[in-house]
Amino acid sequence: MTIHWHKRASAALHEVEAYVAREFGEAERQEFMDEVERDVAALATMPSLGALDPLFAHRKQAYRYIIVRRLNKVVYYVKGDVVHVAGFWDTRREPNKQREQTIARDEFAES
Repeated sequence: MTIHWHKRASAALHEVEAYVAREFGEAERQEFMDEVERDVAALATMPSLGALDPLFAHRKQAYRYIIVRRLNKVVYYVKGDVVHVAGFWDTRREPNKQREQTIARDEFAES
């Protein structure tokens, strides 16, 4: 399987990456990105690794998620042999607002 990051999920990841670099330094930024890349890459071989996301239970497409570093949620779905990363969230934010933004951003998912 391959991994495809949706544009806004990728942008959200890079916003967090910039924040980590600014607040905690380059070494911490690199460690953060290595962990995200490792965890997301695992989805290529184990796409059902993440739990089903109840925020998307109403959708035809099954959305799953994994948590990276306790504060970041990677929301994804599998279509064919592609894992689509549809969202990258800070878990401290209000979940329904995050869900709405992910759905609005999700140009590839089925409704």
